[in-house]
Amino acid sequence: MIAVRGVSKFLGKKELFSNVSFHIQPGEKIGLIGVNGTGKTTLFHILLGEMEPDTGSVAKSKGLRLGYLPQHWTPLKGKSVLMHAMDTAREVNAVRLEMESLQTSLAVEIDPERSSRMAMRYDHLLERLEHLGGYDLEARACKILSGLGFKETDLIRQVETLSGGWIMRLELARLLLSEPDLLLLDEPTNHLDLDSLLWLEEYLLTTASAIMLVSHDRAFINTLVGRIMELHQGSLHEYTGNYDAYLEEKERRTQILEASFRNQHDRIKQMERFIDRNRCRKDRARQVQSRLKFLEKIERIEIAHGEAHVAFAFPDPPRSGRRVLELRGAGKSFGEQSVYSGIDLLVERGDRIAFLGPNGAGKSTLLKILAGVEPLTAGEKLVGHQVSIGYYAQHQWEQLKDDWTVLDEASSVAGDLSQSNLRNLLGSFLFRGDDVLKKVSVLSGGEKARLILCKLLLQRPNVLLLDEPTNHLDIPSRDVLERALEAFAGTICFISHDRHFIDRIAEKVLVIHGGTIHLFPGNYQDYQSIWKKRLEIPSPLVESLEGDGSVPEGRDAPARKGAGQKRLEAEWRNEFYRLKKPLQDSITRLETLVENVQDQLHSLAIRLADPATYQDGNLAQELQREYQRCQERIQQLTGEWEQASLALEELELDYWKDKNPLRGAGNADSLQGGQARAGTGS
Repeated sequence: MIAVRGVSKFLGKKELFSNVSFHIQPGEKIGLIGVNGTGKTTLFHILLGEMEPDTGSVAKSKGLRLGYLPQHWTPLKGKSVLMHAMDTAREVNAVRLEMESLQTSLAVEIDPERSSRMAMRYDHLLERLEHLGGYDLEARACKILSGLGFKETDLIRQVETLSGGWIMRLELARLLLSEPDLLLLDEPTNHLDLDSLLWLEEYLLTTASAIMLVSHDRAFINTLVGRIMELHQGSLHEYTGNYDAYLEEKERRTQILEASFRNQHDRIKQMERFIDRNRCRKDRARQVQSRLKFLEKIERIEIAHGEAHVAFAFPDPPRSGRRVLELRGAGKSFGEQSVYSGIDLLVERGDRIAFLGPNGAGKSTLLKILAGVEPLTAGEKLVGHQVSIGYYAQHQWEQLKDDWTVLDEASSVAGDLSQSNLRNLLGSFLFRGDDVLKKVSVLSGGEKARLILCKLLLQRPNVLLLDEPTNHLDIPSRDVLERALEAFAGTICFISHDRHFIDRIAEKVLVIHGGTIHLFPGNYQDYQSIWKKRLEIPSPLVESLEGDGSVPEGRDAPARKGAGQKRLEAEWRNEFYRLKKPLQDSITRLETLVENVQDQLHSLAIRLADPATYQDGNLAQELQREYQRCQERIQQLTGEWEQASLALEELELDYWKDKNPLRGAGNADSLQGGQARAGTGS
């Protein structure tokens, strides 16, 4: 479809890339990767014909239809969401307009010959409309918009009333509906929640369009692409397979290149020593000249210098109390719209909780409540002993002062940190030299994200509340953030649609579902494979036993309970309590043991970090062995805790199913009354 030959591009005096060549075949799915600023978006513009290369050429097959999703878009005003989405099918609309015109003309035409020609043209247009899928265009538009998170009531909204994130979703819907031969997607997942991302992933897997994709979402790339093209230091390198395969192959190539470089370097040095020793000897003149000519002609292997990446680690924060944040009977409303009502949540020291749920479910609202940014309208929030909160959210970009420099922003939270140390810290976030004097107004999205993370680090919090912290960070920067959060000794609650990030950081997931919250152990994969299906199972009999008496829509009111039925239900509750109490006691005991061993591990880490420890070699070795034993003990206790939690879940499901098999299996969420406690599984 496209052949790129020897393309180079300069921006001013800076060379973005040179001598880039590749082909794109029909149906291929390609990942275009490279750190921010390497020219990925520029290459897209060259493929689209919107920008001319400085050298080289781009050849396209005749009639090739390209579709492009940029990172920023300003749509036309005056149209509804549905009409704007359907407007992309221009050929369909042109055919329909011509058919309408022919219908009008046929109604008044009296010349039989002209009427016959017009009728034949109308039949041809009918066939063309069917071929283009014009008859089901609206149905396909509604399906795509629904998959990307639009509700039925959103379809009649005016486009200009949408926020920036929803505008990008709408433009993505228009692009998918047009079904071009080649899709060029620049960060399509940035404004999607997990449900919409998974839908898009499935859609793109089955589309007939070829795809070239720029994304920093590793799981998304791994699922979709079968070929990686990397822009690295001005050159394009191609790899077969997905992102994980690219990492393995790149490491292998790097090892081979380094070995070849060392061998060549040793050989050159050997020749140079021979030349130096024998330069003045007439009997060796021919050999010396031969080696000199060889050194002149040899193509020297070069090792590329690594690109600059963010490099930081959160400092060890002051230790907080065990109960970090707690909500009791919490409620939150915006006007007449209730988001939460009567929820309970306990976040304990060391928790790493990922908030999951569709857009609009209230994830960001809950995080803001915990951060103290949004007040409760009912209930109370308790903050634990010595808790210091660091909150990261996209809206904080708006709080950055456009006329301040990077250094001004960092200094505002640096306290008594010296200017030299502050500049060193900014350097680790890639603000080096005169970069610290840049005005905030000229910073890119990625630079603003790094600046906010730097300010967060300067505050030394022991509780991190993070709302989409990986947005606008490239994959190497995400890796650094992941490593820093893994080593962070405090508590973390976060929202992210990056599945790789969630799996690496989360130890619990808090699922927001229909205005209630459910807390489960494990990461995203655990939630998908174990817990998600339990949320989708109908509620158990206990819902009617302990509910508020209201009757769900479309369900007949239950018969009034007699004294015998009430007594039986009370016996069931007592029996269920007796059965689950040993498991609950076991879970509580294991949690206490884990906390004790973690405290011991923390003490050992402090001693191992003290240089004086290593003056006694035997002591250092014994401490290291004890540290290893503690780690193994934590792993063992955690495994036992997971087994006990699963057993409790199974007991809850099986017990109520047996008591009322006609209603099917269910979960015990309603036993908790909407309550979520760390470590209870629900």
